[in-house]
Amino acid sequence: MKLIRIQVALAAAFLLSSSAFAQTDAPATPAAEPAASPLSFNIDVTSNYKFRGQDQDQSKTSGFKPALQGGVDYAFANGFYVGNWNSTINWTKYLPSNPSNNFEIDLYGGYKFKAGPLDMDVGALTYFYPGASGANTTEVYLGAGYGPVSAKYSQTVSKGYFGIGKELPGEGRGTGYLNFAFAQEVMPKLTFKASLGFTNFKGSANAAGFPNYMDYSVGASYDLGDGLSLAGAVVGADKKSSYTYPASVDTSGKSINKNTLLVTLTKTL
Repeated sequence: MKLIRIQVALAAAFLLSSSAFAQTDAPATPAAEPAASPLSFNIDVTSNYKFRGQDQDQSKTSGFKPALQGGVDYAFANGFYVGNWNSTINWTKYLPSNPSNNFEIDLYGGYKFKAGPLDMDVGALTYFYPGASGANTTEVYLGAGYGPVSAKYSQTVSKGYFGIGKELPGEGRGTGYLNFAFAQEVMPKLTFKASLGFTNFKGSANAAGFPNYMDYSVGASYDLGDGLSLAGAVVGADKKSSYTYPASVDTSGKSINKNTLLVTLTKTL
């Protein structure tokens, strides 16, 4: 009987020691990845802010026109999103009313969803220019993406298109912009990017001297880590005289549409 008790005790000790060994030797369960925050921030500095191929600082003709930019986005779990983006500028003073303004404020909202293999995006965006309301513009847009390729069409629904139709002759409402883009990682952390855009004005705007034109961008971005990225691109447009406010005051012969190398440093939080 005593022998049996000793054997039971030894077996219990063995089981306990085996369990303890297993717990000590087993790899720890990895901690779950924290859920991505629906709120994100971005800030960047660029050597030149071009919008649809055209310089947004038209106070000088050099290619180096640094701008400070930044914004905030909130993405809801159901696919809806809202956001704000801002940038320093210098072009509204060439409008007939000669307003004082050096800042652009963009407010937008929309809905992203899947349609088969396509990533869809529909929404509206308003460009505000405090102190220069004649430049304010509102557009609605529809975008679609498939892998590295995407397309987006924007249509102006406000009376004016960055001054056209409100302070400049022609008709702003109905102006269309179609953009095709390609973005593909070609090596770790390095992404090649290219885009082609087409601006189509109403006939009355064409008659007033604003021809339809094409813009383009070719470049790449590099992920530096910790939300920091560095991008470079050659950006320009084909009609060197299109939509140029300072045409009557700038006699240099240089265009706001000229090809320019842009370098941008971005921090995302």
